[in-house]
Amino acid sequence: MKLRPTLSQRRAEQLGVLIPRERLQPLVLAWSAARAPRERWGVAVSGGADSVALLLLLWAHWPERRGRLVAFHFDHRLRGAESRADAAFCRRLCAGLGVTLVTGYWAQPVKTAGEAAGRVARFNFFEDAMRARRMKVLWLGHQQDDVAESMLMRLARGSGAAGLAAPRSLHEHLAGRIRVRPLLTLKKAEVCAALRKAGIAWREDPSNAGEVFFRNRVRKTVVPIWCEAAGRDALAGAALSRQLLEEDDIALELWVDRIGAIDAAGSLNLARLLDLPRAVVRRALHRWLAQQGERFELSRQAFELLLASVERGAPTRQSLGLSAFAVIKKGRLSLQKRVLGLA
Repeated sequence: MKLRPTLSQRRAEQLGVLIPRERLQPLVLAWSAARAPRERWGVAVSGGADSVALLLLLWAHWPERRGRLVAFHFDHRLRGAESRADAAFCRRLCAGLGVTLVTGYWAQPVKTAGEAAGRVARFNFFEDAMRARRMKVLWLGHQQDDVAESMLMRLARGSGAAGLAAPRSLHEHLAGRIRVRPLLTLKKAEVCAALRKAGIAWREDPSNAGEVFFRNRVRKTVVPIWCEAAGRDALAGAALSRQLLEEDDIALELWVDRIGAIDAAGSLNLARLLDLPRAVVRRALHRWLAQQGERFELSRQAFELLLASVERGAPTRQSLGLSAFAVIKKGRLSLQKRVLGLA
């Protein structure tokens, strides 16, 4: 006997009508069609409008995956009873859909922690939960407003194409894990309007209304004025710019791949970078640093100094911090470990 759909399931189906599958990110739709049928998908669910819509749309538009969806909810434990109520809301939502929910919490929450620290804790939980279940795919509910906010924030600190291309619709991370964002074709207002029309509730985080975090200030003050001043659909324009920057970023990465300037020993062959655009040399240097097995906290000024040395090819010995030097010798850039007690 076929079971009668629950209220949550009926509302998910209604939301699927209001936001049809073809409204979602085309690259994501094409990618999803090629995935293994038995692959399990993780879904980040905070209880907010975006993540609620994401979970419901996945349930509605990928019916063959319903039994293989796993929702992840992380409690930052910064808002007391409200945080616990968020988790309870997510449990009810997932129970109504028949979706497994995995919860976690910040073991040592810091009341004064910044936005970045909370994000790191949240994604560490997602990664650990996925690793424990041998899962590769995590779906996230970012939409066009998030694109504009991220772009404006990153412009303020001087990001290049790689940074300005975030958040990406498909983003491969360590160990082949993939973050998927199908809502980048939608605005926040569209998502909320569809949820209201379908009678679907969500949780609001009061801290998003404050002005402590940079993103909140951009969202509340900068974006509305910017959109009004543009006199056009600035959010869609930012989304298109993000897509074009991602294409440029991929092209530059492919160029660096084809140069093959980093040899098997991990040295950067500077002869292969001669007469190439500075953007390509910059990418090659970034990649060389990333492949050295440890994270070097170079200031922007220190990186630019090393980049200039790479372009000149002149003998150089530049500190990379307490543990190593970058050394240019005989046309190659290599890493030299610092000997304790010696400069």
